[in-house]
Amino acid sequence: MTEIKEKNKVEGGKVYLVATPIGNLSDISERALKVLSEVDFIAAEDTRNSVRMLTHFGIKKPLVSYHEHNKREKGEEICTRVLSGESCALITDAGTPAVSDPGEDLVRLCAEKNIPVTSVPGCCAAITALTLSALATSRFTFEGFLSAQKKERIKTLESLACESRTMIFHEAPHKLKATLSDMKNIFGAERKISLCRELTKLNEEVMRTDLEGAVAYYDEHEPRGEYVLVVEGSTGKTEECFWRDMSVIEHVEFYIGQGRERMDAIKAVSKDRGVSKNEIYKQYVTN
Repeated sequence: MTEIKEKNKVEGGKVYLVATPIGNLSDISERALKVLSEVDFIAAEDTRNSVRMLTHFGIKKPLVSYHEHNKREKGEEICTRVLSGESCALITDAGTPAVSDPGEDLVRLCAEKNIPVTSVPGCCAAITALTLSALATSRFTFEGFLSAQKKERIKTLESLACESRTMIFHEAPHKLKATLSDMKNIFGAERKISLCRELTKLNEEVMRTDLEGAVAYYDEHEPRGEYVLVVEGSTGKTEECFWRDMSVIEHVEFYIGQGRERMDAIKAVSKDRGVSKNEIYKQYVTN
């Protein structure tokens, strides 16, 4: 009699990237529960959060803390155990491991050591938000978290000013207002945006507006919870964005170098970027 191999059998010497719910525990897959129940140990970004989820499903397994601040040391430890024949499931606080997450480094380390890695797919906040955004989904780019440093954040956004694909960002509540303001100044007030929070939870909220509307709304309301921002891509022609990699100052200096007066150069930059002349002037003279 021919032996039938179990398709989802958990094997030693392998790392499993297991996607977990982003809010609604009912979203976990049967395969995820099977893997979490059968591996030798679980590596988790925050063991306290993970214990609550695992307890809900009646799963008791040894846990290893693996996060941004200990990934080098713990990554080596995890690999040593897996190379000795143990199986490991990697989970993050919510969603898919290795997406804007230190799991990326563990996968790279496993690749260097020829350790097999497989993914148990499931929830991903970025994709969930994209599908709810009412923006184009055929082409998109995931940008993750922007820098908390204003200069770095502006530099990144300026590099994306002419990006034609839909853009997806993660943002924390205490940074949201500053990020929306910078996006408005760089992308233009009329650029469409979908702000998603509490996805799959009881109080799920999706706000579809433009950047001007988003800034105005959060001038009067305090942000709450983690956000996924889905921003419309640029509709301008690529050749019109010669300034794509320029800062505002470099953009103004470009026109001045062509012989324009400073205020004429500022007006031209304002037109190119779809941002008010006052904002361009302020950025130019204060930097």
